Amino acid sequence: MKKKPVETIMGLVVLVVALLFLIFAYRVSDLQVVKGYTLSAEFMKVGGLSIGSDVRINGIKVGTVTAQKLKDDYTVDIIFSISEDVKLPKDSTVSIVSDGLMGDKFVKIEPGNSAEYLTDGDSFTKTKDFKTLEDMVGEIIFMVTDGGDNNG
Repeated sequence: MKKKPVETIMGLVVLVVALLFLIFAYRVSDLQVVKGYTLSAEFMKVGGLSIGSDVRINGIKVGTVTAQKLKDDYTVDIIFSISEDVKLPKDSTVSIVSDGLMGDKFVKIEPGNSAEYLTDGDSFTKTKDFKTLEDMVGEIIFMVTDGGDNNG
């Protein structure tokens, strides 16, 4: 059997288009690690946060989780990289939240009002631990039952 040159050329065209599509999908999906300065925060619960998760301010990706370390006191030190053009006040609050009810976890930063800014290697002092669905339901039940008081 002889191969026709048209079939070979069409095969190459299909491979090139597929490669271009993969490159486009990678860039649009925002999977790249943000390069910049390194910050850290200490949490009691991280709720399934993983390396590579987003760091966001007002829903905009400004960084990437680069490492997690379990410390001697069983707290977790989360290390992340923040884009060089994002300057964060020292009194900023960092928390771990989920993207919807069952969505991926990410680090949320709420910028503070301090005139001083965090620099490479600094650590956040204000953190909020991850709250599971069970934690939130428990809080609601506790509020509805007036803190468990039985006055009647």
